[in-house]
Formats: sequence, C-alpha cells, structure tokens
Amino acid sequence: MTATTPHTPPPDTPSPAPLRVGLIGYGLAGSVFHAPLIAATEGLVLDTVVTANPERRAQARAEFPEVSFADSAEELWARAGGGPDGLDLVVIASPNKTHVSLATAALRAGLPVVVDKPVAGTAAEARALASLAEERGLLLSVFQNRRWDNDFLTLRALLDGGELGDVQRFESRFERWRPEPKGGWRESGAPEEIGGLLYDLGSHVVDQALTLFGPAVRVYAESDVRRPGAEADDDTFIAVTHAGGVRSHLWVSATTARLGPRFRVLGSRAGYVKYGLDPQEAALRAGTRPGAPGPEGWGVEPESQWGTVGAGDEVRPAPSLPGDYPAYYAGIAAALRDGTPPPVTAAEAAHALDVLEAARRSAREGVAVAL
Repeated sequence: MTATTPHTPPPDTPSPAPLRVGLIGYGLAGSVFHAPLIAATEGLVLDTVVTANPERRAQARAEFPEVSFADSAEELWARAGGGPDGLDLVVIASPNKTHVSLATAALRAGLPVVVDKPVAGTAAEARALASLAEERGLLLSVFQNRRWDNDFLTLRALLDGGELGDVQRFESRFERWRPEPKGGWRESGAPEEIGGLLYDLGSHVVDQALTLFGPAVRVYAESDVRRPGAEADDDTFIAVTHAGGVRSHLWVSATTARLGPRFRVLGSRAGYVKYGLDPQEAALRAGTRPGAPGPEGWGVEPESQWGTVGAGDEVRPAPSLPGDYPAYYAGIAAALRDGTPPPVTAAEAAHALDVLEAARRSAREGVAVAL
C-alpha cells in the first residue's frame, strides 16, 4: 500500500471544497494585494467582494468573473457558520479607521479574520481583538506581506547562516520621492483616519525589525510634515533598541530626492547592503499574477538588482531569494484547514503598535521612550 503524508488524501479521496473568502474593500489593498493573492492560493476562492462603487465592481468582475458582490460588510455576517452560502474567512482591506469595528463584528459573528495592517490605531485595541478571537476560537491574522519581500528573505537566510556574525545595526529605508501630496485618507491629518507614514510604511519596517531582532526596549523618533499642503507625517525616522542589543534605524519618507539603500545591515563579521524594492508589488500593479507563465518566475529579480555582502574591500554579490507574497495566504489556508499557527499573529501586530505608539510620543515630546 502506498504511504501518504498526514494531510495528503488517498488518490481516490476527493479534495476538500475550497474555503470561501469575503473581501471587504477593493481599493489599493483589496485590488492589488488581497484579491490576486487569495485567488492564486490553492484551497481558497474569492467568493464575495464588499464594495458599492460601480467602477470597482467592474474592475473586480473583469478579473474575477465569478465573484459576487455585497453593498455592506453586514451582509457577510449572516453567512458565518457554514451552509451552502457560508463563508470561511473575511479579509478586511478597508480604510484603517474601520479595521477594529469590522474585525470585532466579524469575530462576533463567528468568522475568522485577516486584517490589513495596521490592525488598529493602538496596541490596546489590537490586544482586545486578539482576546476576542481567542475567546471565540477563531483565527485572527494581520497582513504583513513585507515579511515575504525578497530582500527580507535573503537577509534572514544570511542571518541563519551566520554570515554577518553578530548584528550590531539594522538600517531599513522605505523611501519615496513624492513632492506633491496625493490626498485621500492615507495622508489625512485627522487622528481617526490613522493616516501618515508612521502607521503606513512604519508598520512594515517596524514589523520587520521586531521579527528579525526581537522585542524593543527603547524607542526614539523624529517625525515631520515636510510637503506644502500635507497634513500627516511624510518624513519619519525611528530608532529602536532591541532587548538583544541590536539597534534598528528605520526611515519612512515621501520626500527623499535621492534614495538610500533599502537595507544596510552591519555585523561583527560582514555587512549586507541592498538597494531597490522587491518586485512583487510592481508586478501585481501591472496585472501579473502568481503562477502565470513567465521567463523568470514569481518574485525573481535580475542579478543586476542583487545586494552585496562582505567587509572592507572583500565584497561579493548576495543572490536575492525570490519574493513570496503567496506564502502568506498559503499559511492562512493551512491554519484554517489544519490548525497550524497563522503566519502573522495579532499579538505580533500589537508589539509593533507598542513601538509605533512610542515613536509617536517620542517625536511629539522629543524624548526617548522606554518599553
């Protein structure tokens, strides 16, 4: 008899029905990131998109002809608990100010939830959501896709291999040159909108730093509104001291006329320097999809974009591992099917919000904040 792995059905066993996903919001996050990645994940199907915007409905229908639509999130709550029209997961990709209320309603209805980052405006709100999910026995995860950037995966491999020695300083930059504000809620100065780069791009760079180097014990930040007409921070620096001694220096900016390296990581044995952004976002924006035939493969960047590793004059190329955003939703599907831990937890997101809140206070008061 042929042996099978624990989660591989025998050849004559039908595959389980795909898990049906309801997606709330079809703006940038919903249309560029979540919908394509959900649709590309084995075992998941994009069932319903919540948007009342006719242009966004037309956009979604053009790419996903079988998708259904709902005018409001409340229409999804009645579809919890299985049944012929049941949903297995709700993904919240709506504006930041709606994340907590929608996630709370979904969990109370009995639906597992993925929330785009930031999950909340405060760490206390994130921990309250985590507690609610635990009480209900439901999955709650936060979409921190930058853990699957090619440079981040390459750096983790270098660290795991001991090639840098003991890391002393981690520099991470998510910089852009956008001298004119674009407007919209992401750049709003209204506190309830949770706009500005500290909570937008800052959520990524802080999450990466904590994932690599562990808990923060001290935070210092400088945050400015540089562009004429801008309302929210558009040029922010965060210094994090980790419990293990590593210092992370993190920049997020829309006002950088000359971009610095995406990563510069300095260790006792060698350093790693990488310029340029992971290619997956640009590919998704251009309409390329994971699994589509192509000459190079998903998430692969040309050799000319690789970083370098070494010390002094002895420097060599560091081949970039392929970026892998699809791994996030593959992990979500496994968590729902098999009960494995989600790829990102709400507790991890709360720790990142501790740092973001401390950074906001530090920049406002001009002091370092101990955690």
